[in-house]
Amino acid sequence: MNIAIVTGASSGMGREFVLQLGQYVTVDEIWVIARRRAALESLRSEVSVSVRPVALDLLDESSFGAYAALLEAEKPDVKLLVNAAGFGKFGDFRRISPEDDCRMLDLNCKALVMMTRLTLPYMHRGSHILQLDSLSAFQPVPFITTYGATKAFVLSYSRSVNQELKRAGIRCMAMNPGWVKTEFFNHAFQTNDCEVQYFDRLYEAKDVVATGLKDLYRSKKDYSVHGLPVKLQVLMVKLLPHSLVMRVWQNQQKKPKNNHGLTVEERK
Repeated sequence: MNIAIVTGASSGMGREFVLQLGQYVTVDEIWVIARRRAALESLRSEVSVSVRPVALDLLDESSFGAYAALLEAEKPDVKLLVNAAGFGKFGDFRRISPEDDCRMLDLNCKALVMMTRLTLPYMHRGSHILQLDSLSAFQPVPFITTYGATKAFVLSYSRSVNQELKRAGIRCMAMNPGWVKTEFFNHAFQTNDCEVQYFDRLYEAKDVVATGLKDLYRSKKDYSVHGLPVKLQVLMVKLLPHSLVMRVWQNQQKKPKNNHGLTVEERK
C-alpha cells in the first residue's frame, strides 16, 4: 500500500498539504496525524483519496510507540512524509514559561526527528520528506527566541539528512515560509505584549504550500522559500552581521503593520 503521511494535518499548512499533495504523488491512502480527530475526519470529504485519521498528540511520548506499532502492522510504502506539526510563542522570553519553551523543543524538534526516523525504514528510492520550517531559521530572532532556535535546528537537520539520503534516492527538504495566515498566531499571540507587531507581508497557506510541493518534486533544492521579498531577505541575512539584522528586526517592531485579524477560529 502506497501512502502519504502528514502531521499537523488538522489545520493550517498541514491541512493544506493534504489538499494539494495529490497533484504531485499518487497514493492509496493519506495518514493524517494531529490531536483533533474531528478535524481530521472532516478531511475525508475534501480529498478524493482515502484518508486515515490517526489521532496522536506528538507531545506525548507514548504517541511514538503507537505510531511505530501502526507502521509495523501495516508495513506501508511511504511515498511522502510531511512534518507540519509545530507551534511558537511570541514575546519577551522571560514571559514565556519554561514549560512552553520545552514544549516547543519537543514538538518542533524532537517529534520531527522521531517521525522522520520511525518512517524512514518504510521509505524507498523516489520517496520524499518535507519538513515545515520557517524564515526564522536563517537568523536569531529576539522575541521569537526559542521558536526561531528550533527552526534553525530543523533547517540544519533537514539539509544534512538530505545529503545522507542521496545515495538511497530519498529527498528531504525544509520549507521556510515567511508570515502565513493560519492558526499559528492563535498560540503565538498568547504571550505577546506588542513585542512582535510588524508583519511586513502576509501570505496565504495555499500559495506557500503550492511552492513547497513544486520545489520538493521539481527541483533539487534542500530548502524552499516562497515569495521574492522573502528570498531577498534570506540573502541579506546571510550577508549582513546578525547583530545588525537583530537590531533592524527590533526597530521594525516599533511600527505596527498588518497586526490585526491574524487569529482565526480553530477547527474542532
